[in-house]
Amino acid sequence: MDLEILIKNSISKAIFTNFNVKLDSNILALQPTKAEFEGDFTFVTFSLAKELKQAPLQIAKTIGEFIVADSPIIENFNTVQGFLNISIKKSVWFNQLAIIDQIGLNYGNSPDKGIKIMVEYASPNTNKPLHLGHLRNNFLGFSVAEILKANGFEVQKTNIINNRGIHICKSMLAYQLFGENETPETSGIKGDHLVGKYYVKFDVEYKAEIQKLIQNGMTEEEAKKQAPLIKKAQKMLLDWESGEEETLALWTKMNEWVYAGFDETFRKMGVDFDTIYYESNMYLDGKQTVEDGLKSGVFFRKPDNSVWVDLTEEGLDQKLVLRADGTSVYITQDIGLADKKYEDFPMQKSVYVVGNEQDYHFEVLFKIMKKLGRPYADGLYHLSYGMVDLPSGKMKSREGTVVDADELIEEMEATAKAKTQELGKIDGFDEAEAQKLYEILGLGALKYFLLKVDPKKRMLFNPAESIEFQGNTGPFIQYTYARIQAVLRKAQKSHFEIKLPENPIELLPIEIELVNLLYQYPVKVKEAGNNYAPSLIAQFVYDLAKTFNSFYAELSILGEENLELKQTRIVLAKAVGQTILHATGLLGIQVPERM
Repeated sequence: MDLEILIKNSISKAIFTNFNVKLDSNILALQPTKAEFEGDFTFVTFSLAKELKQAPLQIAKTIGEFIVADSPIIENFNTVQGFLNISIKKSVWFNQLAIIDQIGLNYGNSPDKGIKIMVEYASPNTNKPLHLGHLRNNFLGFSVAEILKANGFEVQKTNIINNRGIHICKSMLAYQLFGENETPETSGIKGDHLVGKYYVKFDVEYKAEIQKLIQNGMTEEEAKKQAPLIKKAQKMLLDWESGEEETLALWTKMNEWVYAGFDETFRKMGVDFDTIYYESNMYLDGKQTVEDGLKSGVFFRKPDNSVWVDLTEEGLDQKLVLRADGTSVYITQDIGLADKKYEDFPMQKSVYVVGNEQDYHFEVLFKIMKKLGRPYADGLYHLSYGMVDLPSGKMKSREGTVVDADELIEEMEATAKAKTQELGKIDGFDEAEAQKLYEILGLGALKYFLLKVDPKKRMLFNPAESIEFQGNTGPFIQYTYARIQAVLRKAQKSHFEIKLPENPIELLPIEIELVNLLYQYPVKVKEAGNNYAPSLIAQFVYDLAKTFNSFYAELSILGEENLELKQTRIVLAKAVGQTILHATGLLGIQVPERM
């Protein structure tokens, strides 16, 4: 029973009956009544004043009086200026709980829409390990994919590994010059960390060369171009693209170290992919597309032999797509990749989860694909998200000032361990169970903190705040779920049958508030999918956990003597637990069965 549809139908009827104006109920909008006012749903009448030729307050009163008489589910109403606050009959909320209980673990899922969506996230470079910024990217991409699945879309999660280019050559060259055949095995350093060490080494040595050239009379700009290291790196890139054997062998060896390191970190993160692409396999496809586009007039060649696209008519400028020496630029491989993705998974929508520093890049890419006449071009979407800052400032990979993802995950687990032991929440746990709990809490705290902020906003990461067991944190929600499971275990242990009483009972205000929140969940899932915003799920599940804890403090559940009340409250607790499980699953967060 969709309460909103019933209410909107009644409002539409009220408007036609009292004002002789036909308004399709589908265009009417309801919103949850704000906590400081009485009511369950609010209808705003300000926009109707001109058409209905009455003051918003009078319109609200007229509609309110009509729908109370007309609808069997509406109990009463109140008005605040042009806001019509509608209260639903208490018996209706009991019936709604019965529906939610019947749906069970699938509550929040939509039927299959027959629409394909690809979500690309991670996109790491093989010259450095994953860091805090990658964590927000991966958690966001994985969560968006799960939310879209819940909305009935067929979703393909994909990752493009950027394993070629000048940055990769920088770490390769530094290893070649300074590595002394060091390996992950001989050094005891994880493969991606080892390669990242040499990326930082290149930057240190390159800056030293620049300073020396400046001291010898060059400008800084000249020194950056003439430094021997950067010239060697550029030569290595040309050698790689021409297939020079020694360069390819070094590239293969170092990339394999990095891939193994990435796989380990992705497992720790709890993210996965259906398809993995490699830039080294894509850039030639992109170059071929550029050649084809030259023939069709989409691209043009300048006198120096470089190839460009003119986007001035689209409000941008001219963009390089192939260098004068024939080597590809970053957008070249993205052109080839876009075609390959559609060939493998003919989707209606393709979502790129990439930080907002690449906004211009994707604006250019999407306009190029439109000029090329690709059938999927209108479905390309850049999910642009804000950077993650630390109290100490912005991170820089080449200077080695990033927060390493592996280290941060380990630190979060250690903090979760200390906090859990301090609060005495592991009584009766053996060592393996306790360790698993620390992992669940630490990673859950990290994911929730990074996902609860609107993706578009830049954010400041505070590890200490994220691990608290009170407030808007992952551990608070996880603890609430564990508390509910403890109630259900006790009920089952006493052989209590967990089911609603046959006859509806009148719910108390805090119980109605919980059921009303549960009722809103499928709408929140749809809204989160429409806006690619896991933050909406995070806020919902926090509100649900907070309200449940108020309910738990205010009313007795297992100690309630009235059998029907006891039955109803246990089923309500079960429904809240299942919804928390579903919502945290959409965020990629595990919840413990006990704490």
